[in-house]
Amino acid sequence: MDVPMIDLKAQYLSIKDEIDEAIQHTLNRADFIQGNAVHELEQNLAAYTGMRHVIGCANGTDALQLAIMALQLPKASKIIVPAFTYIAPVEVITFLGYEVVFCDVNTQDYNTSLSHIKAVFCEDIKAIIVVHLFGQLCVDIENIDAFCKSNNIALIEDNAQSLGAIKNIKRNSIVTTSFFPTKNLGAYGDAGAVFCNDEALAKKIRMLASHGQSKKYIHDAVGVNSRLDTLQAAILNVKLKYIDTYNHKRKVNAHYYQQQLSSINAIELPLITADHIFHQYTIIIKNGKRDELQIFLAQKGIASTINYPIPAYQQQAYLQDIELKNTGILCASVLSIPVFPELSDTQLSYICEMIKLFFATHE
Repeated sequence: MDVPMIDLKAQYLSIKDEIDEAIQHTLNRADFIQGNAVHELEQNLAAYTGMRHVIGCANGTDALQLAIMALQLPKASKIIVPAFTYIAPVEVITFLGYEVVFCDVNTQDYNTSLSHIKAVFCEDIKAIIVVHLFGQLCVDIENIDAFCKSNNIALIEDNAQSLGAIKNIKRNSIVTTSFFPTKNLGAYGDAGAVFCNDEALAKKIRMLASHGQSKKYIHDAVGVNSRLDTLQAAILNVKLKYIDTYNHKRKVNAHYYQQQLSSINAIELPLITADHIFHQYTIIIKNGKRDELQIFLAQKGIASTINYPIPAYQQQAYLQDIELKNTGILCASVLSIPVFPELSDTQLSYICEMIKLFFATHE
């Protein structure tokens, strides 16, 4: 039996008529740049998340870049970011000429906490990026938000993996997301968005995303060209109607894993909270046989992913002479297994049977 990490074709076929109609409607309108579907999506996302302003952009990395650019931080500013994360926030901090300060994360939920942030905090810190990883809301986000306010520093929330876990957001942070095809709300290409509750800030972000133009041919700031494609927006408008259904099915699949795998002592299962929407179902392999398990599963036709095998501070492009204990542990031991909504009961059972078989024969 073959089990992929995600089955985008199956998802498409389940809503094919709606998707095809939305694409055809955009083709008929021929409004391919900043078309009607983009404005509709921004309004729909604002209603869904409870945030007042949404600015579509080309991808999730651009969303982070626009968020940092909008802050207009002093030169040589330092920005805290978790070391256990996809490289995008580290990349844009460095690209914009700021200094990355890595903080550690919890092994229970893979997210950072206020205590980890305080451990590396210094007076040159001007912003903190919190990553809501694997679909799990950072449980300490309100305390981190209060800390940022008391220290007059900016808070950016990288929500690329957790759209739907956070709703009715009243914080004055900047929230970014990605609509990469494998995300819980995924386009059929690259796409992203920036969210905020401040009108002036939203206006600035929108201007920066359009060559720094306050109006056509009037450039008030150094900007970039980062537009959300109208065809992708049309697709996302359809899929947004199903995101809560998709997220619920991910939770159901995750609960099945929790029940089936809880008896295996060599596995530490992820923390489950009401907010967790399981972009990834990520387990910790405690006996040092993570890589062997991945090879075994591949031989049985089961895909899996290691997020992330190398700490960000050990990457050649962002090398720092530091060691963060929990990040090191996670990089050496985590494995993500399929949790996508279209998984069948037969596939779920097969995955669990093969994991149990591995540990029964690899004591």
